[in-house]
Amino acid sequence: MSTATDDKNRKAPAGERVADWADGRLGIYSLAKANMRKIFPDHWSFMLGEICLYSFIIIILTGVYLTLFFHPSMNEIEYHGPYVPMQGIRMTEAYASTLDISFDVRGGLLIRQIHHWAAIVFLAGMFVHMMRVFFTGAFRKPREINWMFGFLLFVLGMFTGFTGYSLPDDLLSGTGVRFTQGAILATPIVGTYISFFLFGGEFPGHDMVARFYSIHILLLPGIMLGLVVAHLILVFYHKHTQFAGPGRTNKNVVGMPLLPVYMAKAGGFFFLVFGVISIIAATFTINPVWALGPYRPDQVSTGAQPDWYMGFAEGLIRVMPGWEINFWGHTLVLGVFIPLVVFGLVLGAIAVYPFIESWVTGDKREHHILDRPRNAPTRTALGVAWITAYVIMLLGGGNDIFATHFHLSINAITWFVRITYFVGPVLAFIVTKRICLGLQRRDRDKVLHGRETGIIKRLPHGEFVEIHEPLSQGDLYKLTAHEQYEPAEIGRTVDENGVERKVKRSEKLRAKLSKGYYGEGSQIPKPSAEEYKEITSGDGHH
Repeated sequence: MSTATDDKNRKAPAGERVADWADGRLGIYSLAKANMRKIFPDHWSFMLGEICLYSFIIIILTGVYLTLFFHPSMNEIEYHGPYVPMQGIRMTEAYASTLDISFDVRGGLLIRQIHHWAAIVFLAGMFVHMMRVFFTGAFRKPREINWMFGFLLFVLGMFTGFTGYSLPDDLLSGTGVRFTQGAILATPIVGTYISFFLFGGEFPGHDMVARFYSIHILLLPGIMLGLVVAHLILVFYHKHTQFAGPGRTNKNVVGMPLLPVYMAKAGGFFFLVFGVISIIAATFTINPVWALGPYRPDQVSTGAQPDWYMGFAEGLIRVMPGWEINFWGHTLVLGVFIPLVVFGLVLGAIAVYPFIESWVTGDKREHHILDRPRNAPTRTALGVAWITAYVIMLLGGGNDIFATHFHLSINAITWFVRITYFVGPVLAFIVTKRICLGLQRRDRDKVLHGRETGIIKRLPHGEFVEIHEPLSQGDLYKLTAHEQYEPAEIGRTVDENGVERKVKRSEKLRAKLSKGYYGEGSQIPKPSAEEYKEITSGDGHH
């Protein structure tokens, strides 16, 4: 009896009491029960998103460390720090503190390198991750909003990176900021006002570094952190996409639970990403500001190049002819303004593409099963054409580097980029689409005839044939699970009374685009069950 009383009066452990207290106010037990056993599919391509997340965490951690020693001031001082070649040179406090971080702060240079390389990896991971989502159709309903969140993360990451490498106020970053200021001034009507607001007067002014510093460490990271959280919440809410396979439907997810399997793998992968970025940072120097010197408006560094993610915009401006027109007493610099418009239109098209494809197909259903890129030839070809255009403009953004390193004419490179920018994406589209259709034909042959075994058999009448091994049911399902849309039709334009119906332009456009996406020559028909039975009911060698 005393034992029962003691058990009743005994206090629970402190950790359990804290958990009970929190659960009574936050409901963490029910939240954990609903989400800690959530299933995630196991496929290598899903790790691309994790690389982006872990790189972002590394950027935050190293950025916090750097803020402790960086002085975002453009006040000029005479340098007397540890880097002897720069002693006695006048520079801003921002540049001097960057030198101190690199040569005087314990681990400062390594942290700077990790911070910069993590930003490069973050944006590269975002680019590849978005391409994976695009090529597999993971952006379809209900994930259109999540696609836009990811797109905004990429764009904000570009501008965060730009403001970040502008902070040291070295000759390279100053040249990049000057380039950006010229692009801003080319904007009609509002360009001058935006420039004066951003720089606090004439370039470079005295407030640029301080303003970029606030934008870089507070405004943009805060927005990005909110988008990351919203992105992850939607991933949990919508459940993860998965590739087609036996037992996988739009109503389930086949994979591993979040705890303990997935979290253990994710934790190990975080340290792997951190380790690889640290090794790269310790081995390959990036942005050696001490070799460039402080920024001076009357100087330009040789071979000034932005980070790769800004190469597309820079390439557009570099290869554009220097056109100008005078309009009502004002000069409109088309050589800069047109590339900015093109850049904005391209980004806008990427952002709204999920809604464009949904409109073309007329498909309003939810999709949780991914497409194989070959089964969506037009979409895949569009993606490859965009990547081709990006690479060509990246080449144009580095035309001076290619000219000096390969002893070529910079004018020849510029004209090559101008021509291939229009020809290259078209060729890439055609070739990619033909490759996808060829792969579809091969899959169709595999389904109907099986896999080639390399075994040759001689038939009684003397004919030699190759034995084909039938595919497993799982492989047959994978190769035939994809949907094939029918092109949208305008329908009858004249009713039973002979009255002609007015067809809207949007309806005609949708029909044309739908025919281009799913019409004849844009997809290979899947083998039907009757065709499969007819083939497999033979003598078994086909």
